[in-house]
Amino acid sequence: MAPTSAVLPDVALPDAVRTTLENARSVVVPSSRAELYALALGPDGGPRFTVEYDVDGTMVPEADVVRCRNGLAVNYPEDYMRRRDPDCMRIADDLPTDKPRYRDVFGTEFADVKAETLDWLAGQDLVVVPYKAGGPTYGYPSVAICPVNAAFFMVALVDLQGWVTFEELGPFAPRSILYVAPPFRHTRFGGRQVVVHDRTDSLHELFAYNLYPGPSAKKGVFSVLLDIGEREGWLTAHASSVRVTTPYENETIVMHEGASGGGKSEMCQEIRRQDDGRILLGTNVVTEEPYFINLGETSKLAPVTDDMTLCHASLQNSAGRLVVTDAEDGWFVRVDNLTEYGEDVNLERVVIHPAEPLVFFNIQGMPDATALPWEHTLDSTGKPCPNPRVVVPRRLIKGVVNEPEEVDVRTFGVRMPACTRTAPSYGIMGMTHIVPPSLAWLWRLIAPRGDKNPSIGESAGAAAAIAHGGMISEGVGSYWPFSTGTKVAAANLLLRQLVDASRTRYVLTPNQHIGAYRVGFAAEWLTREYLARRGAGRIRPEHLVASRCALFGYTLREMKIDGQLIRPTFLRPDKQSQVGEAAYDAGAKILTDFFKSELAQYLTDDLDPLGRQIIEVCLRDGTIEDYVALTPLAS
Repeated sequence: MAPTSAVLPDVALPDAVRTTLENARSVVVPSSRAELYALALGPDGGPRFTVEYDVDGTMVPEADVVRCRNGLAVNYPEDYMRRRDPDCMRIADDLPTDKPRYRDVFGTEFADVKAETLDWLAGQDLVVVPYKAGGPTYGYPSVAICPVNAAFFMVALVDLQGWVTFEELGPFAPRSILYVAPPFRHTRFGGRQVVVHDRTDSLHELFAYNLYPGPSAKKGVFSVLLDIGEREGWLTAHASSVRVTTPYENETIVMHEGASGGGKSEMCQEIRRQDDGRILLGTNVVTEEPYFINLGETSKLAPVTDDMTLCHASLQNSAGRLVVTDAEDGWFVRVDNLTEYGEDVNLERVVIHPAEPLVFFNIQGMPDATALPWEHTLDSTGKPCPNPRVVVPRRLIKGVVNEPEEVDVRTFGVRMPACTRTAPSYGIMGMTHIVPPSLAWLWRLIAPRGDKNPSIGESAGAAAAIAHGGMISEGVGSYWPFSTGTKVAAANLLLRQLVDASRTRYVLTPNQHIGAYRVGFAAEWLTREYLARRGAGRIRPEHLVASRCALFGYTLREMKIDGQLIRPTFLRPDKQSQVGEAAYDAGAKILTDFFKSELAQYLTDDLDPLGRQIIEVCLRDGTIEDYVALTPLAS
C-alpha cells in the first residue's frame, strides 16, 4: 500500500482530488483483477460480507456480498436498489443540457455537496482503479475512486470497461472521474439513487450516490461517451449487434436498438426451441392456441456488441454502411428470461463454469456454492426480481467478434401489449416491417417503452401509464436517458448517421405480443433468421405492402423461412380474427397521437431542416410514400 504521491505521479488530477487521495486513511491501487476481487470479499475473505456505512450514527447495510464458487453474488436489502432509477441524473454544471439541473431540483448549488463528498472520501480506506471509457482500444483514460469495502462495484466496473493499469496508460489527464459515496443517498437524497454529472470541456466527473452499478459504472460511462461524441460529431448507440452466418455460409451484421427491455440482449441469443425441437412463434391470448414452426438448422451467431455500440468517427468509411465496434469490454447481461436449466446453454456454460469468477447481481448466492442464473433474488413481494444480472467479460464469450463490422441491417425492437377486439391497444406491429431512414429516425426519437419493462424502476406516473396500456418515451435513440446534452443536438446527430448509411436496411420488429399472439422474443429471432437468409439482396417493391398504419412503413407480402410460410396474420395483425380493422385502427390512433405529442418538442430552430420535414409529415398524417420521398429505402 504505497503513498498516493508514489502511485499516481503521472496522473494529472484536479487539486481537490489529489488532496482527497493524499489525506485518505489508505489508498489501494490493485495490481491485478485478482487482487481487486479479493478486496471485494471483505477483510476476512468471505464467505459473506456486508457493505455498510455510518449514517448519522447508525450502521446502514447497502449490499450483501456472498462468495460463491463461480463469483460474487451481490444483493441489495431494498427492492428499489435492484433496478436503475430512470430519474437519477442531475447536472451540476452550466453547459447545455435538457436534463434536470442539480440547483433546480435541490434548490442549491452542487459545490458544497461536492466538497463534502471529497471530504468524506478522504476519511475512508479507498480503492482507486483506472479504466478506459469506451473500451480498451478506442476508450478515453479515466479514474474511479471508491470505498474499499465496496470493491465489488469496482470489479464490475473494470469487467465492463476493461482491466488496465496506470503503468500501461502512462502519463495522462483523466477524461472522466467516477466517485462512489453510498451513504449520501441517505444523508442528502432521501434514499434515492442519484448520479450527479459535473462537466467541463476536458473533464466529465460522475458522483455516484448508490451501489447499484447500472446508472454509474454502466450507464454513467455511457453518458461520458455521449458527451464526448456530441462534441466530436459521433454517437455511441444503445444497441447490440451480431454476425449471423446462415447454413449457406452467408454473413449478415444485424444491429438491434430499442428502449430498455426492447430485445438488445436477446438479439445475440439463440432461438429457443421446444423439447421436440419445434419453435413456438406465438400463443393466442384468447384461445391459448399455439403456433409452431420447424427449422431444421438455424444460423450461427457471433456477438459483436451487447448494449453500448461505439460508432466512432475514426471507424467510418465511404461504403455506405455504419461501422461499429463494442464500447465495452464486458456485458451487463440480464437473465430474467432464464428460469430453468437448459434455456440458453451457451450463456449458462459461461456463467456457471467461468474461466474466472464473475459478479452476479440480484441472484441468490449461498456461500461456496454455485450461483445459478435462474435462481433470481425474491423481492419483498415474494416474486423474483425482474432485473437479475451478471457481468460477463467479452473474453469469456465463445466466438465473440473483436473487429469493427459494417452494419447490413439495423433493427428496432418495441415491447408490445396484446391487442384484441375487446381490448384494443397499440400492440399492432407486425412481425417484420421495412422502413425508410426517415421512419427509422422517428422511432428512435420516440423509443417507446411499455408493457412490463424489466430493466428499470418506473416513476408512479410512468408505471400507471404503462399499466393502463400507455407508452413512455425513452427518447433519441433510446440512449437519451444517459445523455447529458440537449435532445435536438442528439436528434441531429442521429439523423445524419441514419441517412449517411444509405446501404443499411432499416427494420421494425415487436416483442412480447403481435396483436392477439403472445410471442416473447420469437418474432425478433425469426426476423433475424429471415433477414440473414435473404442477405443483402434487394427487396423489390412487389414484395412489399404498405402497412395500414403509415408509421410501420411496409409489410412483407409473404415471409418464407426454410421453405415454410409464416402465417400472414403475424405480418398483418389487422387480419387476425381476434383483432380486426377496428381494433387495429384504434391502436394506430393511440400510437400516432403519442408520436405527435412527443415530436412537437423537436421543432426548434436548431433542428436539421430534413428532420423538420420528416416530423411535419407525421404531424399531418402523411403516407409512407411521403416518408420515402424524403429518404429512399436502401437499394
